[in-house]
Order: sequence, then C-alpha cells, then structure tokens
Amino acid sequence: MKILKLIFKNSMRHKLRTSLTIVGIAVAVLAFCLLRTVVTAWYSSEQATSANRLIVRQSVSFIFPLPYAYLEKIEKVPGVKEVSYANWFGGIYIDRSNFFARMAVDASTFFDVYGEYLLPKDELDTFKKERNSCVIGSEIAKKYNLKIGDVMTVEGDIYPGTWEFVVRGIYKPKYNYTDATQMLFHWSYIDERMKQDSPGRAGDVGWYIVYINNPSRAAAISAEIDGLFKNSPAETKTETESAFQQGFIQASSAIITSMNFISFIIIGIIMLVLGNTMIMSARERTREYAVFKTLGFTGKHLAGIIMGESLIISIIGGALGLLISYPLIAGFAEVIPKGMFPVFRLEPITIILASSAALIIGITAAIFPIQRAMSTKIVEGFRFVG
Repeated sequence: MKILKLIFKNSMRHKLRTSLTIVGIAVAVLAFCLLRTVVTAWYSSEQATSANRLIVRQSVSFIFPLPYAYLEKIEKVPGVKEVSYANWFGGIYIDRSNFFARMAVDASTFFDVYGEYLLPKDELDTFKKERNSCVIGSEIAKKYNLKIGDVMTVEGDIYPGTWEFVVRGIYKPKYNYTDATQMLFHWSYIDERMKQDSPGRAGDVGWYIVYINNPSRAAAISAEIDGLFKNSPAETKTETESAFQQGFIQASSAIITSMNFISFIIIGIIMLVLGNTMIMSARERTREYAVFKTLGFTGKHLAGIIMGESLIISIIGGALGLLISYPLIAGFAEVIPKGMFPVFRLEPITIILASSAALIIGITAAIFPIQRAMSTKIVEGFRFVG
C-alpha cells in the first residue's frame, strides 16, 4: 500500500508537467480514435455484403446502363434464386449538401434480396401498390424528421425534373453495420416518365442484384451470366457483392491507407511524449533512487515504482482520450452527411487498439528510466547533480 502511495505521489510531484503529458496522450488517443473510425466506417460497406449476392454491371464501367431485357435471361441461369435491379437516381433533396443514396429499384424483389432491410409487411405491401411511393432508412427519417405519408420532393439531375415521392415505409437495419441511410422508390415509375421525356433512356437499369442458392458456385454462375451477353452491345461483368464494394474502396485506397498509417504514427508520438516525461523524472530522482537503495529497496522495488508511475500517466491519459472520443465521434456522426458514412461509430476494435497502445506505451516508456536507475551505483547517485 505504501509503495502505491509513493508511486501516486511521484507521478503528481510536477503537476503541470504531468497534466500536460496526460493532455498530450489524451489528444493523441483522440486523434487515433477519430482517424481509425473514419477508416472502419469506410470499410463498413464491405462488411455489410452478402456471400449470396452477385452484382451484374456493364463491363466497361458501372456508370453505363444495362438493358431491362437481360432480366429474363439471368433468371434462367441454374443456381439463381432471385434477381432484382436498381438505378442510381442522384438528385437533390432540400439542399445539395444532403447526400444520401437515392435509388430506383424493383419494388417486387428488392427487399427479398436485401433481407437485412427490415420493413413491416403492411408498409411493404403499400409501397408495392403505389407507383410514386418510396421507402426510406430509419436514419434518414430521424435526420429529416420524416414520417409515413410525408412527401419528399427531389430535384432531378441525372433524371431532370421535379419528382415527388410519398413515404410509405421506413426500414430498420438488421445489423449494426447495415446501411439505414437510403431512399428507395419504383424503377417502373421513373421508366414510365423516361418513355415520355427521353425515350432513348427508357428500358435501362443500372445494375442487377442476383441472389444465388450456393455461394461456393459464385464464380461459375458469374461466368455463365457473363457468357450470355458476350459480344453483345452491352457486355456484363458479374462479381460478388464484396468484390463490387472493394472496387469502390480501392478508388480511394491511397487516402484510406494514408489515414490508417497516420493513426499508428500517432502511437509513436504518444510514446515520445510519455518517454520524455519519464526520462526527465528519472534524471531528477537519481539521488532519491540512491537513497532508496541505501534503505534496502531492491531493483524490483525501483522498477515497480518507475513502471507504476509511467502506467498511471498513460492509463489516465488514454482513458481521458477515450472518454472524449465518444461524444466527439457522435457529434461528427450527426454533422457529416449520412450517405457518406452510413455507419460512423467508435468500433470495439478501435477501443481495444487504443487501450492496448496506452498500456504498451506506459510499459515501454519506463524501460530506459528503469535501466538507468538500476545501473546507477549508490555513490554515483549521491554525487549526481542535475
């Protein structure tokens, strides 16, 4: 007990220096948590994929459409259980800064292939019946204070004009990584208007979502689907949903990799900050350690005192950083566009990494001061002036 009391008093002897060190560690942990949250949020879309889903897109680029006529042929491929399709609609809701996914989908099949979007049966039935209806995610409903029966007016850009959709359903995410920031409406409603305004754009879908019975046959089914449309004006590229999402992630891989690298550089900064504090403390207490040795303190005692002081500072700083991280990241989640990072939260892996780093750094920062204290002879310690 006396040793613990001594450790605590030593750590708080220079209150200003200790406080600044704790603040420095807390800020570094906070920055680490924020950067890691951005990285994990970016990769959350890949986590939300299903092994049973394939994506069929235009082979040249995702931005080019596919004919609606492909649907029947894809449905006949052995191993295919269900086929749905979707179009990226874009548009502006209230303000251009309000970014979230707005997609025209096949109302009759979309919620069959995406079982993680939980929508009450009565709401789904109503959505299917009304051509100008839409379903929105619970996060969108919460952010814009929307409820069943409200009208959402979207100014089209890819599909010009003013579009009004009636909210007939609000889906909830099945898992914590499921995207709850989408707006979904009838592809047929958009296509009917295109037949009148832009006949050349009618009958096109953005991509097909293929639900298969056996994920182990994904490669074979993909090859068979692509073979159906080989040498056609719109050849296809079929891949697993995970591979499809990775394509988007890789487009920004350099930025994300850099952020991930910087987050771990911050760990090194924490080590330098705490290491400098501990070295200064050990130097100042050289004579004290000589006195301790004279009084019968062993090397283990000195190591415990120095290690304990280092761990107290690192643990307090790490805990403070984590405590601040929760409200700060929650605040960022409210401010940033929901569609940019549908899942933006402090993940358990980030907490584990930050906590482990604080402990490891506390131990590592004490190694040199311990070696100095144990190697310094009693006579040399009494002679030391510093």
